[in-house]
Amino acid sequence: MTIPRLAIFLLLSTLPIWAQSAAPNAVPEKQRLLWQRLERDVRQVADGVDGVMAVAITDLTSGEQILINPDEVMPQASSIKITVLLELYRQAQSGKLRLADEYVVRGEDLVQDSDIMGGLTPGVTRLTLRDLATMMVAVSDNAATNVLIDRVGMENVNASLRSLGLEHTRLRRKMMDLKAAQEGRENVATAREMTSLLRQVYQGKVLNKEMTADFFKVLSTHKDSPIPRLLPEGLMVADKPGALEGVRTDSGIVFVPGRPFVVSVMGTYLRDERAAETAISRIAKLAYDHFDRLARSSEYGRVISTSNSSVKP
Repeated sequence: MTIPRLAIFLLLSTLPIWAQSAAPNAVPEKQRLLWQRLERDVRQVADGVDGVMAVAITDLTSGEQILINPDEVMPQASSIKITVLLELYRQAQSGKLRLADEYVVRGEDLVQDSDIMGGLTPGVTRLTLRDLATMMVAVSDNAATNVLIDRVGMENVNASLRSLGLEHTRLRRKMMDLKAAQEGRENVATAREMTSLLRQVYQGKVLNKEMTADFFKVLSTHKDSPIPRLLPEGLMVADKPGALEGVRTDSGIVFVPGRPFVVSVMGTYLRDERAAETAISRIAKLAYDHFDRLARSSEYGRVISTSNSSVKP
C-alpha cells in the first residue's frame, strides 16, 4: 500500500481533527477480543527477547493501551532526540527562535557519528535550524543534535517534559558525552511516557496545527529504523530509533489511514541487539495488522473492497 504525496499532505493538515478519541469502554466486544489477541501476541514476542523489554501501544481512536513494563526507566540512545525536536518546535511557536534561523558549521561542534556535519565546510556552510533537525532525525547526526540542544537549552527541554506530566523522561547529557554517561547521567524515558508525549502532540495539546504537521513531517523523514521495517512501503511512520550497546529503542506514530496508533518499544540488558530490533519490528507489524484490519472493516467485521467484489452477498 502506497500513500500518494497529496494524501500525506492531507493526513498531516488534519491531524488535530483526528484527536477525538472515544472512551476505552466504548470498544465493541468483538474488537475487544481482537485487542486481547494482539496483547497476547505482543507479550509473546517481548518475552522471547533475552533482556528487559518495555512496550506501550496506544490506539489513538479508542484510547485503549497495551502496556508491558511501561514504567521501567530505560536508556533512550537517539530516541531522546524526539524531545529535542519537540522543544525546538515549541520555541519556534512561541517566537523565541525561528526554524529558519541560520547556523554556520563549526569544526569544534563535531563529535562521533556526525556523518553529514563532518562532511560540511566549517566557517562556510550555513544551515537552518530545521535543516539541523532533519539531519538529527534522518541520519541521527550527533553534532546537529548537540547544536540544537545548545540552542534550545537542556533545562528547557526538561521543563517542557515536566509540564506535559512526564516525570521520568529526561535529557541529561549531550550526544557522545561518555564522561556524563559514566557518571550515570543517561538520557532516559519510559514506554508509557514516550507514547504519552507523542499522543499529546498528535492531539494538538502541545503545538498549533501548522507546527504539529511540520513536527510529524520532520519526524517521518525516511530513516533506517525497526518500527517501519516490516510495514507497507509508503506508509507514514513518524519515529526515532535509538541504539547503544545492550540497548535498542524505537518510539513513534504509525499513521494507518483511519486508525493511527502510537507505539514505543524499549529493550535493555540485551544479549542480542539484533534480536531486539527484530522484536520491535514484529511488534509494530502485529499492531499495524490489527489497526489496518479495524480501519478496513465495518463494526461487524466485514471488509468491502474490490478484491472480494466477486463474493456473493
